[in-house]
Amino acid sequence: MDSVTTPSPAPTVLDAVAGRRSVRAFTGTPVPRATVERILDLAARAPSGSNIQPWKVHAAAGPVRDALTAELVAAHEAGAPEEREYDYYPGTWREPYLARRRKVGWDLYGALGIAKGDRDRMARQHGRNYDLFGAPVGLFFTLDRDLTEGSWLDLGMFMQNVMIVARGFGLETCPQAAFCYRHAIVRRHLGIPDTEILASGMALGHADWSAPENRFATEREPAAGFARFSGF
Repeated sequence: MDSVTTPSPAPTVLDAVAGRRSVRAFTGTPVPRATVERILDLAARAPSGSNIQPWKVHAAAGPVRDALTAELVAAHEAGAPEEREYDYYPGTWREPYLARRRKVGWDLYGALGIAKGDRDRMARQHGRNYDLFGAPVGLFFTLDRDLTEGSWLDLGMFMQNVMIVARGFGLETCPQAAFCYRHAIVRRHLGIPDTEILASGMALGHADWSAPENRFATEREPAAGFARFSGF
């Protein structure tokens, strides 16, 4: 079998980056706190303006993780109103972003056998976000509210480091903005103060490579399509 269906711990940085994907099905195998802490220690080598290191992480596992996800799933299934922390997506979609968004959605639903228009199954699949897709660890990334755009860039680089470093430990991840739509529940369970904005969640654990949603690969535009080269 090829590396798409049976990935293994990435031996090089190039392999770790090239093989990264948003995993949407995990096994229940626990991840020790020491491993999570080591990943975060290494990820903190990310750059930040004037080395202010603005990122904060709230990690949840065990009974804390279970209580949090149970309430989140219940709120989703009950259709409880959402309240976003910030606008992750544009208010008006345009090309080429709309086509890319639609393609990844239909590719995922196709892998799961969800037919176009089957809103019930789509909603159930979306609800799996709130159970961290079965991952044993949830990471929740916050910033102080009084920080500005530069700190958001710093946080993104830190989060990318988390995802790449995790692969060196044989673990996979899925960054998830869905939690920002139910941030009040996350705050209550994890004691996140109102002075911090919840920027993203992230599932962390051992991937279940037998799951069909983990066996499709998203496409990427080549550098020639988004970069301009001058003076070469």
